[in-house]
Amino acid sequence: MLKIAMLSTGEEVLHGDIVDTNAAWLSREFFQSGFELSKRSTVGDAKSALVEELLMLSFNTDVVVVNGGLGPTTDDLSSECAALAAEQELKLFPEWVERLEAFFAQRKIKMPESNIKQAMLPERAMILDNPIGTACGFKIQINDCWFYFTPGVPKEFKKMVSEQILPDLQKLFPQQSGLECSRLYTFGTTESGISDKLDKLQLPKGYVLGYRSYLPFIEVKLFGPRSDLDTRVKLLQMIYAHLELHVVSVDEPMLEHIGHLMLEKGMSLSLAEQSTKGWLSNWLLSNADIEKLSGHSWILSHKAEEGLGHQDPLAASFALAAATKEKCATDLSLVTGMLNDEHFTVSLSAPQGEWGQTVKFNRTYSPSEQKQIIGTIAADMLRRYLEGKPILVKYSSVSSVKEMYLPSSVLK
Repeated sequence: MLKIAMLSTGEEVLHGDIVDTNAAWLSREFFQSGFELSKRSTVGDAKSALVEELLMLSFNTDVVVVNGGLGPTTDDLSSECAALAAEQELKLFPEWVERLEAFFAQRKIKMPESNIKQAMLPERAMILDNPIGTACGFKIQINDCWFYFTPGVPKEFKKMVSEQILPDLQKLFPQQSGLECSRLYTFGTTESGISDKLDKLQLPKGYVLGYRSYLPFIEVKLFGPRSDLDTRVKLLQMIYAHLELHVVSVDEPMLEHIGHLMLEKGMSLSLAEQSTKGWLSNWLLSNADIEKLSGHSWILSHKAEEGLGHQDPLAASFALAAATKEKCATDLSLVTGMLNDEHFTVSLSAPQGEWGQTVKFNRTYSPSEQKQIIGTIAADMLRRYLEGKPILVKYSSVSSVKEMYLPSSVLK
């Protein structure tokens, strides 16, 4: 199996001054292209530490992408350390000096002398072009491992990887097919609840399950051979059957799925928010398909909430849903009602009637987390309506206090 690693360099990365978005992007991009990473590591700007890490990786991996340390300043040490690890001399590459001079001349700026350093590479290095920056990348073999040295600027790095490094790897390792990943997005359950249902499944050789938990979703990931689509689809269907109650989308985030459903149904939507204070509108309307079919979004002030305070919260939520749908002249309306003592209401008004529920949080959440959970429950009611499924279900993070359905025949 091909072993691929990424090495990020720089004190700012090591100490957390900046988030290493390049590493996350490369992991995803390589995986999707069939070149799964087996390791990621980070070192600072100490020469001895960087040389040591390069040598260690050269003995234990087949390919390494090194990111950062190609700039003109004294703490940019990647080229020098690569030369030391490869036991090569640093050499001035005249072709890159010409590129540097042209780069600055085009901008009518005198080239600083320090930039010459960026043309000093290990003598047997092969240049990787950087058409939008001054730091050239390079490819070099250390022991039996191929190293690709890349600039840290994300735009330059991504362009170099996409246009040069991945095509080169595909030529070097044409047999590499990699794994494919199918995803089920779940909401309203727990990792242990999912584990209890799936741990007993016997997966074929080459298939493995993975999980990613982030509020308010848990992704269930099925990894399998890229060339075996039929088996992966059958396994995905089997997993879906075990988790169907809580699966909100497959192979696309919930928001995209709702957008596709709304486009398919051609139904318009209006929103009124109290407890979520605009979070739900901001989230739903960030999807272009939903935005096209949306009417007004109302966010009620504290004064409006006080005016509704004498009513039963669920009755007030139903009234607001009906009024929102009527005033906005939409097919559907979605409402998040008042939040009071950990209790909140959510309602959906549709041509067939109105659904609403009063719900209580099972544990303490921050205000931003509360908005996410309430808004996602409201969105899930919308999704279930569009899919023709039962609208009101149980969720692990909350307890149902009261549920109600009012058919259109009662409302007239």
